[in-house]
Amino acid sequence: MPLRTALLQSSGRPGSVAENLKVLDEAAGRAAAAGAGLLVCPEMFLTGYAIGDDVPRLAEPADGASAASVAEIAVRHGLAVLYGYPERNGELIHNSSQLISANGDRLANYRKTHLFGCFEQEWFTPGDQSVVQAELDGIRIGLLICYDVEFPENVRAHALAGTDLLLVPTAQMHPFQFVATSVVPVRAFESQMYIAYVNRTGPEGEFEFVGLSCLASPDGTVRTRAGHGEELVFGEVDPVLLSASRETNPYLRDRRPGLYGSLA
Repeated sequence: MPLRTALLQSSGRPGSVAENLKVLDEAAGRAAAAGAGLLVCPEMFLTGYAIGDDVPRLAEPADGASAASVAEIAVRHGLAVLYGYPERNGELIHNSSQLISANGDRLANYRKTHLFGCFEQEWFTPGDQSVVQAELDGIRIGLLICYDVEFPENVRAHALAGTDLLLVPTAQMHPFQFVATSVVPVRAFESQMYIAYVNRTGPEGEFEFVGLSCLASPDGTVRTRAGHGEELVFGEVDPVLLSASRETNPYLRDRRPGLYGSLA
């Protein structure tokens, strides 16, 4: 069965975890009413992205109080939730995303491996695990965050590990909107998977987030696309289409790994 997927394009309420949980709860209710089995939120949705010195104060462990709150929302509305947040890991802080099932189970936690710009490099420690996956309704889910998807090696690693749907919460800003409109659909086509790319929107601190969230398909098309404002959009992840596309597209079969040693 296709997995109806909701993309929450929103910057929430930067600096307020409580308010962002309310936004998430409301979006989860709308998504569930529309038949979605998965809701994907943007990068750092739990706290806001441009929070500067508040990063250490707002960071939480993967099994912290906010994770429990998101799990309660997921159970109450009967759908899985992927959200971005600053993760406290002992003395370290990571830019992370976590997938929670409709049963409230923590399925996967990913730490961003490629940090973008001075802000992220100042406050976060990069993760060291490139492929993080979970199973959801028979679909193999993979996780990356924003800048990570701009490295083709990351997406290809997921393809080789069997990822069917790659979830990419993002904080993609002006003037890089071509990543949303051009790069992401190409990544989906060349690595034969669905990619849910879910962005923040509007001004926040020194940044201007451009929206344009999308669900890109392995056949190179975009199944749903948001505009520039706050929006909840839906798309279908269809295992039948994915299987047919992989059968006809030769990219993964025609690879010659012996020639690629220099890439490492």
